[in-house]
Amino acid sequence: MSISKFSISNDPQHYEAWPDLVLTGNGMLLCVFCECTHHKDRTYTRIMQTESSDRGRTWSCKHPVTDGTEGRPFFFNCPRIFQLPGGRLGLLVDRIRRGFDEAAVDASDLLLFESGDNGRTWSPPALLPLHGIVPDKLVLAENGRWLVSAHHSFQGRLSQFLISSDDNGRTWNSPILIAHHPECELCEASLLPLGGGALVALLRDNTCRGADCRKVISNDNGETWGPVLDFPLPGGYRPVAGFLNDGRILITYRFCQGGKRGIGANSQNLFAALTTREALLEKERTQISVNILPIDHDRSIHADTGYSGWVQFPDGEIYIVNYIVDDAGDRAQIRGYSLFPDDIVTIP
Repeated sequence: MSISKFSISNDPQHYEAWPDLVLTGNGMLLCVFCECTHHKDRTYTRIMQTESSDRGRTWSCKHPVTDGTEGRPFFFNCPRIFQLPGGRLGLLVDRIRRGFDEAAVDASDLLLFESGDNGRTWSPPALLPLHGIVPDKLVLAENGRWLVSAHHSFQGRLSQFLISSDDNGRTWNSPILIAHHPECELCEASLLPLGGGALVALLRDNTCRGADCRKVISNDNGETWGPVLDFPLPGGYRPVAGFLNDGRILITYRFCQGGKRGIGANSQNLFAALTTREALLEKERTQISVNILPIDHDRSIHADTGYSGWVQFPDGEIYIVNYIVDDAGDRAQIRGYSLFPDDIVTIP
């Protein structure tokens, strides 16, 4: 398997992390990420973006989407970027109040920005009626419903919540609980519509035991959700799932093997997995086929990596964005990766 690597942004003055990626209507790649003091120090944060017109080989100088937060009572966290109907782009950002437990229900807000010009300008943000951190992309269900999810603490455990809109974001339904388990810390969901009204949410289990990625399934476009099930991605953190052009499903994620917690201890690897719609809907773990492949390894003693985003071009090329320390000292940088699905073993 051949994977080409590209530098997207590497700023010696800032910690750059938690990127996401979209392919715009005019064929440009647009990457957003958070620029901050450090993973463990959010004295300053700012959401930045950069663009590529040559399929991710070279990138523009980064430039701001938001103002910086130094001296303000909040900081920005993990941006997500996506296509909206009508050729618009959307950008979701979680804004966290300083001095609060980040997992507390009242610690954070979700902001939605929109762009009608492929990211050249962004609207003032709309405040969504959902608290939580590390939001998923805004997902369009099969019936056109808008879905936004994030997690916060509930009954002593991290749990995933969802809001929906049936009028293109003008109004939103009340939050519903989609994933909670008394022995799991469920967070950082990736929702994927599977057709026929079915949706799956893949979830990080933040117990740091090297546990499987978890999943919950809805068969009614997100109205109700089933029990928490195991999905055979051991140590699967912050999954990002989507369909490839050929109908297979790609998931990128951090591999967290469990054991000692903290930056540098268990955040060294970005993995990807190839699976199918049938596997995501299967309830019995032993009947699920998944092919796991390595994308990158963080060699730094301060290793911190594995929050990713990806797109696929019409000719099949897959482009992934990720943050990684590696050769950047004690900072993080944004890196891109190119591969083709023919390089990946076919699922049996």
